[in-house]
Amino acid sequence: MKANPDKCHFLCSSNSSVSIMIENEEICNSSCEKLLGVYFDRNLTFHSHINNICKKAGQKLNALSRITPYMDFNKRKLAVNAFFSSQFNYCPLIWMCHNRTYHNKINRLHERCLRLIYNDKHSSFEELLDKDNSVSIHHKNLHVLATEMFKVYIKSSPEIMQEVFQLKEQGHYNLRTQTHFEIPHVKTVNYGLESIRFLGRKNWEALPNDFKRMESVNCFKTAIKKWKPEQCPCRLCKVYLQNIGYL
Repeated sequence: MKANPDKCHFLCSSNSSVSIMIENEEICNSSCEKLLGVYFDRNLTFHSHINNICKKAGQKLNALSRITPYMDFNKRKLAVNAFFSSQFNYCPLIWMCHNRTYHNKINRLHERCLRLIYNDKHSSFEELLDKDNSVSIHHKNLHVLATEMFKVYIKSSPEIMQEVFQLKEQGHYNLRTQTHFEIPHVKTVNYGLESIRFLGRKNWEALPNDFKRMESVNCFKTAIKKWKPEQCPCRLCKVYLQNIGYL
């Protein structure tokens, strides 16, 4: 097939002015490009993608806030959850390792969503979550991550996911505490300790053993909805004190 330079985009992990030539036409290095519905930036921070989904979620809530006073509770909950939650359900494993600023931004939108559903202007975000019997968007992403780890564990996931989360070869000794996945070797925080490859293994270790012994993926998905992560190792769940750091 003949290349079409008008439809070619170039994204390189460099801030310098790098370009490539396609049929005598120069394609410059972009700062952000959309691929399969996800905005990729040159530093793989996914800030542009998170800003985009937060903007769409806010617009949906603005539109729903005009009609929810005329709806009963069941219809209001169904409509708000359908239009709001769907914005954060697409490819969460790619962008879930973001910073605390976007974490707070998503939580504010989620809190606004719950206030529309329950018509409650006084309860805190945690009280609204208890009333809704649900968890935050970040914890839902951890549920998705745990589900992918379970698929790898029972060897029903695609080959690319098995390369990301590598199973550990079990020895002949029946130890009391066994780790099912290899410990990834990391050198940095942002692209090491805060990556889904490292976070996935830590999240798997925090799961109760009953979840790991589920017979099928459907049973695991049903059970994981009731699990509330209490000791998440990521920076979003750690307590941060100014001028001191993470505790």
